[in-house]
Amino acid sequence: PHNGYTAYGNIGSQVQEFKQMVKTYHAEGIEIILDVVYNHTAEGNHMGPTLSFRGIDNAAYYRLVDEDKRHYFDTTGTGNSLLMSSPHVLQLIMDSLRYWVTEMHVDGFRFDLASTLARQFHEVDRLSAFFDLIHQDPIVSQVKLIAEPWDVGVGGYQVGGFPPLWSEWNGQYRDTVRDFWRGEYSSLPAFASRISGSADLYEHSGRLPMASVNFVTAHDGFTMRDLVSYNEKHNEANGEGGNDGESNNRSWNHGVEGPTDDPEIKRLRLRQHRNFLATLAVSQGVPMISHGDELGRTQQGNNNTYCQDNELSWINWELDEDQEALLEFSNRILQLRHDHPVFRRRRFYKGSAERGGESDLGEIEWFSPTGEHMTEKEWEQAWARSTMIFLNGNAIQEPDERGRRIVDDDFILCFNASPEDVTFQLPDKTYGEEWDTVVNTADDSDETKYAASDKIPVTSRSILILMSPREGA
Repeated sequence: PHNGYTAYGNIGSQVQEFKQMVKTYHAEGIEIILDVVYNHTAEGNHMGPTLSFRGIDNAAYYRLVDEDKRHYFDTTGTGNSLLMSSPHVLQLIMDSLRYWVTEMHVDGFRFDLASTLARQFHEVDRLSAFFDLIHQDPIVSQVKLIAEPWDVGVGGYQVGGFPPLWSEWNGQYRDTVRDFWRGEYSSLPAFASRISGSADLYEHSGRLPMASVNFVTAHDGFTMRDLVSYNEKHNEANGEGGNDGESNNRSWNHGVEGPTDDPEIKRLRLRQHRNFLATLAVSQGVPMISHGDELGRTQQGNNNTYCQDNELSWINWELDEDQEALLEFSNRILQLRHDHPVFRRRRFYKGSAERGGESDLGEIEWFSPTGEHMTEKEWEQAWARSTMIFLNGNAIQEPDERGRRIVDDDFILCFNASPEDVTFQLPDKTYGEEWDTVVNTADDSDETKYAASDKIPVTSRSILILMSPREGA
């Protein structure tokens, strides 16, 4: 690690500090995924500065424009891109990765702008030398590999396009979930695909739901609190005239831009914040929650705080009442996911329970608010914003790590992104005779019990999660 990261100021001590940190986290069952940037350097464009590789062998380390070797072929937005057909560059990357695994004992890597790493020539190529080296390496191939599957070059958006062994930041999940909860038309079918693990993106390449790293927010962009509080970015403090940061944020301020004292807007924003957290927790795949989103961190509308080493980007641990409640909700919804394998399936849904389960019901079944199975016509309705999902805890087809059959409780998930309250009718007793409320994003204290076929009110823009306990689960 960089010398500046040492806690005590002693040059070199950062290495031992990092190793001790990893060891401490591992003792608590926490893995370390290192965010690595191998796609560019700090040497900028043709105007410099010259710090290292440019002065050693410019053409051997950087991708240059074919027609004018004075300029760089830039797919990263930083002014330069490393040359991924160069043996020197590939050796540098592989040596670095092996070092972090063997010496520092990290558990995996998240590769920044990974599409650039796959450009052995000009196009993104899943058969490139970079992937070959990763896949045949006896050390690096055994750790977690996560791609940010895009760059700024032509054809750089590659969500779903990476080869086996790789997981991906699922940008389609982020965009779809944001659109669904702000009430965009025709978003329900895509929402259903995303929370089911995005089989349409990953199954064709032989990958599993864990290939989808589901997220709503990340270190780039709005925080989750700002996502429900601002329609526009507010990056004035960055000094770039508002030209930096993403402009299409798919956000919604719910009536007022930024902070407000309006109690109704504040309640709705908190409900939407809980909706995002709950959606992540019950989605198949791997949930990723950005630091501070579990307690409502704000950057005051700034969606690009790379240059803000101050209160704007720090976490304020002095929480108000709403933040304390949000943190408690975050703990509870993530504990629900942890306790119930029905939310953490290792294989994609097949629809029926004919393999592995002992239930005549499907692994997952989709209902309209009327209590009837969703029809094709209902899926195609542009204004459809509500659905009810049955998750069958008796039809989990994969065994646990000891080869034992997995049995869980049954769940019903009611999603209502409509601006109006919606009455849902529960399925008949074939699906469960009694249902307990375990999560209501509109009422954190709700513990209502329901019976089969009951009609239940679901508040506008909210999620209701019901559980039917199963003996032996």
